[in-house]
Amino acid sequence: MTVPVHGLPSLVREGLDVAVVPPELRGSRWHTVVSCSSDGRSGSLVALDGVGDLAAAERLVGRHLLARLSDLPEDLALHDAGRLVGREVVDERSGDTATIAEVMVGPANDVWVLRGSRGELLLPVIDDVVSEVPENGPVVVRIPAGLEWEATR
Repeated sequence: MTVPVHGLPSLVREGLDVAVVPPELRGSRWHTVVSCSSDGRSGSLVALDGVGDLAAAERLVGRHLLARLSDLPEDLALHDAGRLVGREVVDERSGDTATIAEVMVGPANDVWVLRGSRGELLLPVIDDVVSEVPENGPVVVRIPAGLEWEATR
């Protein structure tokens, strides 16, 4: 069973090459995900090539699976709370600025909790609203019409 860390979505999928960390002293450090199934709540049941019995699987308990950066989705930065909380956002239409105070992970999309001079706003992280997260500087967003800032106390 694999469980995502740091609030990130599960990225494990069939065919993904992963390194087990820390590795065992002997044997392969790299494995390919042979199958992956999830109930959507508690993690994913994963089978790795080269891990053929219960004893071999038990030796992996408590370890991490790492993937190559090039195998990760391009939009990973949209979900990395560690990189997002504290970042400034600016609405491309109004010029309003705020700070990402929290990243709420949802089943369909994440939601950023924005706090600024106008109050607090729950912003859905969807393509029409957030197209990219630059490495530096403010994140430009398109706040949908009808979303209202709520005054904070």
